[in-house]
Amino acid sequence: MEHLAIMKKSWGLIDKILNGEKTIESRWYMNKSAPWNKIEKGDVVYFKDAGEPVVAKAEVDRVEQYSNLTSNNVRGVLDKYGQKDGLGVEDLPKFYELFKNKRYCILIFLRNAEKVKPFKINKTGFGIGSAWLVVENINKLKRAG
Repeated sequence: MEHLAIMKKSWGLIDKILNGEKTIESRWYMNKSAPWNKIEKGDVVYFKDAGEPVVAKAEVDRVEQYSNLTSNNVRGVLDKYGQKDGLGVEDLPKFYELFKNKRYCILIFLRNAEKVKPFKINKTGFGIGSAWLVVENINKLKRAG
């Protein structure tokens, strides 16, 4: 499968993926949501900032999923993986506050990150607020022009 991860531009994480500083993409949820149980080793994840074209991709090396999280579990995941998730040590308290009430976390371990020729996508049918899209082929999302 192929995936499209839509990132918060203000967090500046795509550059960290490309320079190797961020080797894990995490998603935190109140309810199970894509890519939960829909991503596995060998899949490819494409990355774009919200409102921008797709500019990068990486291969999935491994996936870990956490259920029924408590605030202590969230702190443990952040302490163990936060830096590889591109979160600076000084920012961990801020992210703990954002995620402490989440019940589910998926960690996607990345390898072979690289830039791609930028392209725009069409999210029709996925919902306007979708931040993760799962498709058989990324070309199905490419928008002409």
